[in-house]
Amino acid sequence: MIVSEWCMFCGECAGLCPRNLIEVRELSLNFNEENCKECNLCVNSCPVNALKHE
Repeated sequence: MIVSEWCMFCGECAGLCPRNLIEVRELSLNFNEENCKECNLCVNSCPVNALKHE
C-alpha cells in the first residue's frame, strides 16, 4: 500500500478498515500491511485517491 503526498490525514480509511490496521496520527498514517486482506475499503474511501494496493 502506498500513501502518496496527497494524503490529507482525514481518517476516512482508518474508520472503515474492518481489521483496524490503519492509525492516523499528526500528519502520519500507520498501516499494518502484513495483516491486510486487500478488501479495498480504505482505497475506495479515500477522497483524494492517495491509497493504492501494489
